[in-house]
Amino acid sequence: MGYRAEAPDGCRAQEHTGKVRLTVWVRPGSARPGVGGEHDGALVVRVAPRAVGGQATAAALAAIADAFGVRRHAVTLVAGAASRMKIVDVAGADPAVLDRLLAR
Repeated sequence: MGYRAEAPDGCRAQEHTGKVRLTVWVRPGSARPGVGGEHDGALVVRVAPRAVGGQATAAALAAIADAFGVRRHAVTLVAGAASRMKIVDVAGADPAVLDRLLAR
């Protein structure tokens, strides 16, 4: 019993077994950290830490958890540890939140 929602710009959220899988684009070193907007079909996550030693990835996962209103351990990195484009699973997330974040 899966649910698949596709935003107009192509950013996909796929819910399976209570999780939402989405593609995110991380912008490290941002002066204005936050989650929202779309880049090449991915949700944009702006974080202050630079991409050194996984600091930007850790900050991005924490920001995603905060944006979806879940605990940090509910956000799992699936692919893209060393890339700006990442695939993450968010357990207990509402796909409607993704639509709201993309509209920012």
